[in-house]
Amino acid sequence: MAAGPAVPGLLFSFAAMVLLIIVSVSAPTWNSVYFLRASNGGTSLHFGVFGYTGTGTHIGYHFPIVNHRLASSTIHNLTDTLILHPIAAGLSGLAVLFGLCGASYHRSGTVFMALASALATLVTLVAWIIDMVLFSIARHEFRESGWSSQYGNATWMTLGALVALLLGFCSSICGVFGPYRRNRHNPTY
Repeated sequence: MAAGPAVPGLLFSFAAMVLLIIVSVSAPTWNSVYFLRASNGGTSLHFGVFGYTGTGTHIGYHFPIVNHRLASSTIHNLTDTLILHPIAAGLSGLAVLFGLCGASYHRSGTVFMALASALATLVTLVAWIIDMVLFSIARHEFRESGWSSQYGNATWMTLGALVALLLGFCSSICGVFGPYRRNRHNPTY
């Protein structure tokens, strides 16, 4: 028997999972999705989760312009923490799996969906805060060095995923208390 109360949380968690997967395959894998774009003359660099334009895919990277702020180990360590995006995508996927169980079978799936979406919301919040801090510093330093730089779409996709996960968590909490039993007057077996 399908449980309607679990469906809104399931849909919000699915939307967040899709957004976080798109963000996770950002530049250098997919140059159309990036956190920061820096241009100088004919050179344009897109910065993503696992590197930037022209580099290989790896966890953590150094920014190509060398100055005292961007070359620090703190900034490099912040690029290491961008791995939180795929982790949040995995937690959102786990919430979707639990939501499917809750929508098709039992209330416990909705309870676990609420827990998984809460954890995914926290990880996504931390990832988005790190994005804003890291790429605000990088944007400022690129502009100070004479580069043109703007935020990219991955920053706002992460924010959208955060909002979707928050709505998914709230609706799955409400869905836990929804009707899950069969109609007594019209039993279908």
